[in-house]
Amino acid sequence: MGQGASVSSPVLPTRAWQPMLVYYLKVTLASVKRIFMAKYKSEDLLNDLIADVNRIKESAAFFESSDRNKLAYSPDKAKWSVVQVLEHLNAYNRYYLPRMEKELAVTTQAHSAWFDSGFWGEKFTKMMKPSNVYQVKNKMKAMKAYTFSNNLNIDTVLKEFIGHQDKLLQLLELAKSRDLNNIRIATTLTKLVKLKIGDMFRFLIAHEQRHMIQARNMLKEVGITTEKFPVILQAVPR
Repeated sequence: MGQGASVSSPVLPTRAWQPMLVYYLKVTLASVKRIFMAKYKSEDLLNDLIADVNRIKESAAFFESSDRNKLAYSPDKAKWSVVQVLEHLNAYNRYYLPRMEKELAVTTQAHSAWFDSGFWGEKFTKMMKPSNVYQVKNKMKAMKAYTFSNNLNIDTVLKEFIGHQDKLLQLLELAKSRDLNNIRIATTLTKLVKLKIGDMFRFLIAHEQRHMIQARNMLKEVGITTEKFPVILQAVPR
């Protein structure tokens, strides 16, 4: 080789790099899944969610025994009264529960022992779920269609809310014999965004927990003692 001659790198055959690229993409995808998505034992997840809903029902029982006038009052127009909070949740349940019930009834997929949370389902649930039992830090603005005036009948709203919790418990029991990965439910944001039903349960219940804490804090503002108000969250957030 003469002085100053350059040494060229060997050229791989055109297809030689493809297996390496495929391997790299698989490893990258697996890493992304570990970071952004979670895996749950279906039975344990559903039992935990059932326990969550039962605590929410206990909160509703607390509201039933409280002063109706105070439940419909907010000292700050920028904050919802308890009855406004409950009607907000009722509106979402009117949308989601019938759709979830329909899909659970028609699915032919058998029970799956494990549930793999989807990217958006995991993200939405973590955004929604409060981090502690006393405060909601990451506040979000509700869509106009899901905000209500204070001119509501508290007994009617409460009755519907409790009925929705009973329906939710029924659907969670039914889901124990279904594949939580296979059924998908369109969100209220757009029909183009669909969540696995396992994630939809998680998201919907996290949303209720969030607003139960909001309602509890409003009780304190209107002078109702909350010492016996149920603890909404488990010690370890899901």
